[in-house]
Amino acid sequence: MRLARRHLLAAATFALTAAAGLPGLALAQALEDKVVVITSFPKDLTGPYAAAFEKKYPGTKVEVQNRNTTAAVAYIRETQSNPPDLFWVSAPDAFEVLKKNKLLSPYKLKASGIPEKVGAFPINDPEGHFFGFAASGYGIMYNTRYMQGNKLPLPKEWDDLKKPIYAGHVGISAPSRSGTTHLTVETILQGEGWTKGWATLLEIGGNLVTVSDRSFGVPDSVNSGQYGLGIVIDFFGLAAKASGFPVEFVYPELTTIVPASIGIINNAKNRKAAEAFVEFLMSPEGQEILLEPKIRRLPVRPDTYAKAPADYPNPFKNTKLGAKVAFDSDLSEARYELVNSLYDRLVTFRLKELNDAWKAIHAADAAVAKKKTPQAEKLLADARAKATAIPLSDKEAADPAIAGAFQPTSKEKPAQARQAQYEEQWDAFAKKNYAEAKSLAEQAVKAAK
Repeated sequence: MRLARRHLLAAATFALTAAAGLPGLALAQALEDKVVVITSFPKDLTGPYAAAFEKKYPGTKVEVQNRNTTAAVAYIRETQSNPPDLFWVSAPDAFEVLKKNKLLSPYKLKASGIPEKVGAFPINDPEGHFFGFAASGYGIMYNTRYMQGNKLPLPKEWDDLKKPIYAGHVGISAPSRSGTTHLTVETILQGEGWTKGWATLLEIGGNLVTVSDRSFGVPDSVNSGQYGLGIVIDFFGLAAKASGFPVEFVYPELTTIVPASIGIINNAKNRKAAEAFVEFLMSPEGQEILLEPKIRRLPVRPDTYAKAPADYPNPFKNTKLGAKVAFDSDLSEARYELVNSLYDRLVTFRLKELNDAWKAIHAADAAVAKKKTPQAEKLLADARAKATAIPLSDKEAADPAIAGAFQPTSKEKPAQARQAQYEEQWDAFAKKNYAEAKSLAEQAVKAAK
């Protein structure tokens, strides 16, 4: 009898406390015991959010599966019958890929106080398949001590990174391994146009010391002074500076401000917990976590900036941020895998040849500047044309017959065999052109004597 009375008393107490104004406790009881999140974000970001969410909803554990964006998209495709609950990354075009393949489940967001756009970009998918929880820009991070020690000028624009003085001092991660680098590449391609954009990427590529296979490798190397400059998403630079590293971050004029988003995956097993996690990210409480020194991302709630440090970037006040590029996520999504593969064939896998070609071109530039001759100038121009050439036009890159060869639709139906054929052609194209560019530049030096 005593045990029965004790159980009845406990049940009555819970009902009374829930009714008396403890909605968090009542909600926690209604949630599943876990929520599974697949994300490309580092533990410095996921850790604080998981801890805060678990505190708000006792009994619901946040299970984080960390993969780069491309691998996460592939994993969701492969696990459609038993997928993770949430997809949480920076790349908006990755969400478009999943939405197109019906792998995201729509949800009606309850949070209010969030504008429709950040800059020119919609914060949330109008059909409710994903939601922007933070804004991101792309630019250049540099180590101030390294720059001073190597007597390097401070960069401001992408074109600065093409200068010979930066050769061997710049790092980037492969866009095929990093959704944020993919966005940087797409920003340059959309802002400058396909042909000129690739010319910029290839000339910067000539100065690269490395193409990292992980996003975090670049800011880690800049922080430690392994090399001086890195092409990164803004929060890497802002968080490193706030954590005491001797670094700065600069937004080039040609950048874009786009939302980092979260979406509920189709067939999510822990639907209620997934919805609660999305709402938590968008709440005032969740948005303030973005201001923590190790995170330093741009909130999508304008009122959150009142609690930010005075020098904190604010895209809702500084309308110049991202104003020069109207980022087209549909275009980016259509050629997502193709662009990643093309960059790997032209830069990542041919970095030494690309470095050698541009080293020879820079030497020819210096020689021709001292003594110009028509022959030397012609040879130098031809060398530059070879080193900046690309094997297909923007129309071809947007052609579904070509771009479609790079788009796997499921585990059972991977990318078509034609992808390997294109990649083999592009690799041969790069190898041949870089060798010819180097030879032409060396001839230009001789012709300038």
